[in-house]
Amino acid sequence: MASQPFRLAEESDPSPGESELAVNPFDGLPFSSHYYKLLEQRRALPVWAARFVFLEQLENSPSGVVLVSGEPGTGKSTQIPQWCAEFALARRFQKGQVTVTQPYPLAALRLALRVADEMDLTLGHEIGYSIPQEDCTGPDTLLRFCWDRLLLQEMASARGTGAWSVLVLDEAQERSVASDLLQGLLRDAKLGTLPGDPRVVVVTDPALEPKLQAFWGNTPIVHVPRKPGGDPTPIFRDTVPADRVEAVCQAVLELCQEEAPGDILVYLPSEEEISLCCKSLSKEVGSLVPQGPPPQVLPFHPGYGQAIQAVYEDLDAGARKIVVTNWLADFSFSLPSIRHVIDSGLELRTVYNLQIRAESQVLRPISKCQAKARRLQARGFPPGSCLCLYPESFLELEAPPLPQPRLCEENLSPLVLLLKRRQIAEPGKCYFLDRPAPEALMQALEDLDYLAALDDDGNLSDLGVILSEFPLPPELAKALLASCEFGCVDEMLTLAAMLTAAPGFTHPPLCAKEAALRRALEHPDGDHSSLIQVYEAFIQCGEDESWCQARGLNWAALCHARKLRGELLELMQRIELPLSQPAFGSEQNRRDLQKALVSGFFLKVARDTDGTGNYLLLTHKHVAKLSPYCCYRSRRAPARPPLWVLYHTFSISKDNCLSIVSEIQPQTLVELAPPYFLSNLPPSESRDLLNQLRNEMTDSSAGSDSSSSQEFRDACILQ
Repeated sequence: MASQPFRLAEESDPSPGESELAVNPFDGLPFSSHYYKLLEQRRALPVWAARFVFLEQLENSPSGVVLVSGEPGTGKSTQIPQWCAEFALARRFQKGQVTVTQPYPLAALRLALRVADEMDLTLGHEIGYSIPQEDCTGPDTLLRFCWDRLLLQEMASARGTGAWSVLVLDEAQERSVASDLLQGLLRDAKLGTLPGDPRVVVVTDPALEPKLQAFWGNTPIVHVPRKPGGDPTPIFRDTVPADRVEAVCQAVLELCQEEAPGDILVYLPSEEEISLCCKSLSKEVGSLVPQGPPPQVLPFHPGYGQAIQAVYEDLDAGARKIVVTNWLADFSFSLPSIRHVIDSGLELRTVYNLQIRAESQVLRPISKCQAKARRLQARGFPPGSCLCLYPESFLELEAPPLPQPRLCEENLSPLVLLLKRRQIAEPGKCYFLDRPAPEALMQALEDLDYLAALDDDGNLSDLGVILSEFPLPPELAKALLASCEFGCVDEMLTLAAMLTAAPGFTHPPLCAKEAALRRALEHPDGDHSSLIQVYEAFIQCGEDESWCQARGLNWAALCHARKLRGELLELMQRIELPLSQPAFGSEQNRRDLQKALVSGFFLKVARDTDGTGNYLLLTHKHVAKLSPYCCYRSRRAPARPPLWVLYHTFSISKDNCLSIVSEIQPQTLVELAPPYFLSNLPPSESRDLLNQLRNEMTDSSAGSDSSSSQEFRDACILQ
């Protein structure tokens, strides 16, 4: 058995002269001429030198786990999955398919396209991918590329390790929550105890290798040779520029004027800066190339959607590519034509603040590991160039050695809900590469308890089991379930999809006409109803992209929302939850929608303390204002801001803004929020007012057994 995978590996690479006889072992069809052309390119990759060693370790690893360590651009992400498929084919896929995880959905899609091409197989048949709102797999799929969060959700529902022969956890150095947690769940799965057991392959950058080796114990490591060529000598600036976008544009224009060959890769921290840089460069670079096609300026970040596939395509023949990106391209991106790198040395990340239950945008130095990965993008013959827009001492003094684990920077409520689904009673006892703070786990348990997702023993309640089925934050899933009780499922499905997928308006109105078109979409009940109205108008206009552009709406995000809504509806039908007919716009629907929202988002309520729009958040003494995009801000004076509001997000990054805000009645909050939540609020005038209102409502209903009180009790079943 030990020699079988190696015999397959040797026999599966016929020479071009044998092309008329050789057949693809995965589909039984003859190899095409295109296969042999790509095979020569594959054999030139640095990772190919480690092929035999990898297959040997995969077969004989006593723990069932193999670590693969290599720098970006060496071919790990495309070749390792193919060799794992060869290994599984030799075993006749006894345990299932080969599954490869990626920290970003777009990376999973891109790799599936590339690997299907290299293996001479059909995408959607033998090769497939699973990303949010798109499952391109079938019954014949043998090799699947998957977003790591989707696989984590599958493992939570399946209770076991999953139906796979080999699981490849790629880009482990990205430190995504799902990748870290998958490793924790698999550590005690007793893999490799029998010859036919499933295998796990963890692919990482050398910087994370010591931590992974300590975590997994005595497991073999396959070292991938370095990418050929010389390392570029970084050129450091004496000071950090005051205007990063201007400095980047100037550096790019200088490279174009010098006619230095090769594509250019630019790193900026924020999507806003990427957009500004692309607009500026697009106006100027065309005039710098008198002959031949003008350079193509291409943004590359998560918010740009699947259009970033253009980065990998051959555009106009001979046209230089200028790719402007952020942390997304630190490890999961490789383009052989890149010869010049311009690095700002910064990243903008969303970090959850435990003390105030809010997210903030943190601008911080990248890690030394990221800086090296960026620099190596320009490695080659001869070495390219790397301009660092910061002093050499900047990284030495301020940069950590490795990227920050996302597990220690996110709200852990979804994670704890998933662990409870896996019947892990004490999340703190789960294995973690880096253990999150105990208070973060405790707060997550407290929030789930408020949402009635836990029973008296701390295990998942029946409601908690249903909540864990939804690919939504727990509070949004709770609001969607509450809509079943209040008869507004159709509207809440739309709202859940919009809150998950669409950022709403992408920029302030650019002219009076655009402002008027936007006001026509606003709803008097607030931003939540406005989002529903935007979606309905989008569907009615036939999902027209120009319609979105005229109003400053994100067309790709709205299309994403449409797909997500269909997925949520299908899930509700599958678990047989009651649905309701559309009634948006009626007075009863208005009240029902507010009740559903409060049922899930009572933790996110604020009160205007002085009538001028200074909102005090209930869960802590923090003052915030309404976002500039809030519909209440765009109303003409002298309209006063609402007194009590429910908000979707609170960001402390710029000006302490509440985003996606709707007015609520305090009576609804008192009715639907758990009494012990109101009792646990920090001392404030707002808490006193709510407790006073609760006493008054209790007194008024003490001697009454009216139908309205019965209706209230029915509405609180989910509580």
